[in-house]
Amino acid sequence: MSTKYIFDFEKPLIEIQSQIDDLESTSIKTGLDVSLKINELEKELQNKSKDIYSNLTRWQKVQLSRHPDRPHSIDYINEITDYWFELHGDRNFSDDKAIISGIAQIDHFKVAIIGQEKGKGTKQKLIRNFGMPRPEGYRKALRVMKLAEKFNFPIITLIDTPGAYPGIGAEERGQAEAIANNLFEMSSLRVPTISIVIGEGASGGALAIGLTDKILCMENTWYSVISPEGCASILYRDPTMSEKAAESMKVTSIDLYEMGIADEIIKEPIGGAHRNMKESAKNVKESIINNISNLNKIEKNVLIEQRKFKYDKIGSWTESE
Repeated sequence: MSTKYIFDFEKPLIEIQSQIDDLESTSIKTGLDVSLKINELEKELQNKSKDIYSNLTRWQKVQLSRHPDRPHSIDYINEITDYWFELHGDRNFSDDKAIISGIAQIDHFKVAIIGQEKGKGTKQKLIRNFGMPRPEGYRKALRVMKLAEKFNFPIITLIDTPGAYPGIGAEERGQAEAIANNLFEMSSLRVPTISIVIGEGASGGALAIGLTDKILCMENTWYSVISPEGCASILYRDPTMSEKAAESMKVTSIDLYEMGIADEIIKEPIGGAHRNMKESAKNVKESIINNISNLNKIEKNVLIEQRKFKYDKIGSWTESE
């Protein structure tokens, strides 16, 4: 286990791992056989890991979704596709690097993939604007969606953003309009659409590529109208109360599934997707293939009606005369 990025709830695991490392080092230096003790500690580490990661609080899951080593959209694209051709630009203003989009092949399926990309390392994070798309990013995403519809390709979107970029320039170029237009257009696309929350999904910045036939959430992810920190700032006037806000908001994948918003939870390796990228990508790929296979069997007009019904039934309201 890497000790570079450790959360407080992971510290007991680091202590056990340190004991294992010390014993292995002693064995090499002295030639003593300590394999029995190492085996005991490894079993203890395994059991402790299962206990900790199966009982995470909502806030701890939010933290895990933001782990610096967690796989991003480009990592999954590279791992699950047999062919990938990226498309750039919105044909209007510029090419927003916070959204990557293109045509791909996954097994025998030709698909369009649109993903929010945060970048890794300072340089890439700045280029990708920390995964916060501007309006041209959403317009690029819609351009690729309409292209996929033209050629009858299923659409897959990968959600991982702290929200749409709130800068003055983005607002001047129509951030709200771009998001609203995506929602309108996605509601009636005549091809199967699947969104996968691979990290954090905040606000309309996530929903702008998330109005799909199926919403899939990886196990340690969250998806909500606002971040716990933002909610705490508004409701409690104190951003340090984000843990309380996360509990009240019910933002995790399990919460979404229980409320009927998420359609499926994709299993992650113990400790999070970053612990085993290959296994995480394998689970994502299997889920994509299963869902595309099922959605392809549905007649297009029925698909659109089912999609609209899915979002109509989320939440509750009353109408006054």
